[in-house]
Amino acid sequence: MSTIYCINSLLKNIELKQMDMYFKANQFGFTHPIVVACSKELDALLNCYQGIQTRGE
Repeated sequence: MSTIYCINSLLKNIELKQMDMYFKANQFGFTHPIVVACSKELDALLNCYQGIQTRGE
């Protein structure tokens, strides 16, 4: 699997997780445990992406 494919896949997953979190936040409120868990998942994806970007510099 190419690096470009992996990065594009990661970016797509970040976008989907953001949309999921916004939907859940509108439904349950920003402090609901479901939204907080989703936010943590998004943070992990963003940290992964940042790690890739840092290694590429």
